[in-house]
Amino acid sequence: MRRLPFIGEACYTYPMAMPSSSTALSQADPLRRTILEMRQRLLSLYSALIVAEQHTYERVHGPINSTDELLRLVLNDPWFTWLSPILDLLLRIDQLLADNAFDITGENVGHLVAEVRSLTRPSTEGDGFERAYYEALQRAPDVVLAHFHVTRVLLAKAA
Repeated sequence: MRRLPFIGEACYTYPMAMPSSSTALSQADPLRRTILEMRQRLLSLYSALIVAEQHTYERVHGPINSTDELLRLVLNDPWFTWLSPILDLLLRIDQLLADNAFDITGENVGHLVAEVRSLTRPSTEGDGFERAYYEALQRAPDVVLAHFHVTRVLLAKAA
């Protein structure tokens, strides 16, 4: 099976904004570095979830023939709708990082960490995001690894 690129790779027509982590501000500001690290780990998790859902989708509906088709499906097809909370959070993080008028405080970072922690808590109960996330963790080793990296960042920020 042919591998399509992850969201955020350069081949997409409209890649997600990639704030530069090499600026002098990010080197001097540990709160900004925390957000950048969390964003990167969350983006990797989102990409792994898309690939896992792509494989499942293709088993049911047949192959996805292009990255444009995959992007259209991720944004518009009900099959992928459950992934939107992660995309929404990533977009909010990008807006936060791009807004130079907004001061990043320990309280802001704390709220963000709590939101990521809550979002990445799988559950066998219900039929919403938590359940779909649990199922993706059961069938895709790359999702497990990406989940591990997100939780490792969260644990480091809690310490």
